[in-house]
Amino acid sequence: MATKSEVQGIVVSDKMEKSVVVAIERQIRHGLYGKTQRRTSRFVAHDDTNDAKVGDRVAIAEGRPMSRRKRWVVTRVLKRSRGV
Repeated sequence: MATKSEVQGIVVSDKMEKSVVVAIERQIRHGLYGKTQRRTSRFVAHDDTNDAKVGDRVAIAEGRPMSRRKRWVVTRVLKRSRGV
């Protein structure tokens, strides 16, 4: 069985039922000039327990397609955000 990719990111939206939007930030180098740039990707992930809230650092893993955009699953909450 193939290994599933797991990445870490910050929850930026939790307004949906059993779903969260997770932003993954990575750094790349510009091909010509060499300057480091930040790139952000946003993934919709399935959160069965509605446990993750905005600002939490979570780990997400690849999963089966659950809807048109939802192909990731929240595996665990790594760090809670400070609630206001």
